[in-house]
Amino acid sequence: MTLAAHNIPAGQNKTAVVTGASTGIGEATVRALAATGWKVFAVARRADRLGALGAETGAVPFPADITDDDDVAALLAAVTKAGGADTLINIAGGARGSDTIANADTEDWEWMYQVNVLGTMKITRAFLPMLRGNGQGTVLNLTSTAGLSAYEGGGGYNAAKFAQHAMTNALRLEEVGNNVRVIEVAPGLVYTEEFALNRLGDKEAAAKVYAGVEKPLTADDVADVVKYAVSLPHHINLDQIVVRPVAQAANHKLVRKQD
Repeated sequence: MTLAAHNIPAGQNKTAVVTGASTGIGEATVRALAATGWKVFAVARRADRLGALGAETGAVPFPADITDDDDVAALLAAVTKAGGADTLINIAGGARGSDTIANADTEDWEWMYQVNVLGTMKITRAFLPMLRGNGQGTVLNLTSTAGLSAYEGGGGYNAAKFAQHAMTNALRLEEVGNNVRVIEVAPGLVYTEEFALNRLGDKEAAAKVYAGVEKPLTADDVADVVKYAVSLPHHINLDQIVVRPVAQAANHKLVRKQD
């Protein structure tokens, strides 16, 4: 599916702020948008990776922690000075731990809530006046199927992503009068460099997440969906896009092939 096939203009005078840009889906989204003519501000904490990405793609690297108010304010000031943006793509997030609620690690839960919920809120709150002022602003939140259906051992991540999902729905209702479209992309199983490793803290345990799964989604797959959603004519709002590999019919239904 190409933009040209749907008469979608390729990034003409379009500018996006993409968080979580140093790895995985965020990095792939920066590449996908930049390749089609978007100006992109690539935001994440790791300056070295952002610098390399910027040199390769032409994206503007901006090291920042979206949970830090001062960093968010500095980012807003930089984007404003550079001419503003019409699209905010909230990809920063993540999971930590797979404990049951009976054995929940408070620190893990607090981290997931800070990054997935409060971080998304803070940067969205900061950029909404700019997006409203543009007249055709877009916010896209990358949530997860973990925010649509709970599963054992996922309570903390479920809670954070359910909250982000609810916040996205509320934002759509609140901003429709300002012509700000609000899109949710909820991926299922995605094979990325760091997600499972960061969650489980062990390479062997992380490998088991994908063991036997034929063709899990890749970061590029999800980035293509994100690019498509934000590149459509502004009057078209894809409220919610759930994207899974064919092998995953639901959170609890995953086909694994045996060796």
